Amino acid sequence: MTPPPSVPAVLREWGRIGCIGFGGPPTHIKLLRDLCVTREEWLSPLEFEDAVAACNLLPGPASTQLAIFCAWRVRGPIGAMIGGAAFIIPGLILILGLAALFLGDPPTPVLAAGAGAGSAVGAVALHTAGSLLPASWRRAGDDGRATQFRWVLYLIAGIAAAVTLGPWLVLVLLSCGVIELGVRSTRRRPRPLSVAPVLLIATGAAGLGTLASLSWVALKVGALSYGGGFVIIPLMQNDAVNTYRWMTGAQFLNAVALGQVTPGPVVQTVAVVGYAAAGVGGGILASVIAFSPSFVFVLAGARHFDRLRQSPAARGFLDGAGPAAIGAILGSAVSLARTLSQPWQFAVLAAAAGLLLTLRRGIVLTLFAAAAAGIVLVGAGLPLPG
Repeated sequence: MTPPPSVPAVLREWGRIGCIGFGGPPTHIKLLRDLCVTREEWLSPLEFEDAVAACNLLPGPASTQLAIFCAWRVRGPIGAMIGGAAFIIPGLILILGLAALFLGDPPTPVLAAGAGAGSAVGAVALHTAGSLLPASWRRAGDDGRATQFRWVLYLIAGIAAAVTLGPWLVLVLLSCGVIELGVRSTRRRPRPLSVAPVLLIATGAAGLGTLASLSWVALKVGALSYGGGFVIIPLMQNDAVNTYRWMTGAQFLNAVALGQVTPGPVVQTVAVVGYAAAGVGGGILASVIAFSPSFVFVLAGARHFDRLRQSPAARGFLDGAGPAAIGAILGSAVSLARTLSQPWQFAVLAAAAGLLLTLRRGIVLTLFAAAAAGIVLVGAGLPLPG
């Protein structure tokens, strides 16, 4: 092992990853492993893999939590704060700049690019869910057919909740986790997982001003997104478009697309929602609140990651909430597709699905291709979505 880095080195290296981390969690994990294990040898390969597994047990953006953990491991709490911020801020600056462009009074080519890229995000949701399904199904199979049967029920519940329930999606995810935990606890009586604090916060936020409502939406994004940021898309869509009317459905599709083509996690989408609600200050507030749980989880629990990974309670809860979260991602594809209004957008959606699911092209490349298609089709005379 090499000596630990200085604080400026943490700022530099994690900031570099924050600037070039296009492509989502797989890219982030690879870049962090190359830095911390292969190049500098600050962590052993086993310790890094254990950290990946532990972060996947936590709600919230797992790759962001991994970046915070690695910085904590090499430079303690101050390293975690600086490294995590350096990882997040470049993408935040870029996505707020793009939000100002797309949500202001953009020229027609920009609107066309947004409409094209937004058309493809339903296919991105399908691709994301498809990448999570095999491992989750195999894990359920290790515990027998009864577990696989419950897995199917949780998946269906997640799909149905994402398509129909909107703001109550989070409670369905939590309930599936609690049910699975209860099924597995025949020999012990674990402390029940209470959703009362969540309900109290929701009740307190309802009826208050824009910033309170925005804070509640951002907290749900950061603290309750089991299985990745796309899980929270249908809930965010319902809040931003239907409940609070901060943005139109087409603008929300743009927000999701921007969260995919900028470095950092898809959770950055909440910054665009915040910008639509309350300008730059709203975007910064939403991002700070959405990422705060990740810092809290790591700083409070990093020393206990080994026990977390081996905890039957944590594993049981995630084995219920996990398939429901995958179902929610599949359901989000339906919700996102229903936002499309022009026939050419459905053609772009189908083409994007072909690129991602059949030709195995990358998400960023697919979204840029969809944006280019939007520019060409609108330039040829096809109408923009209303």
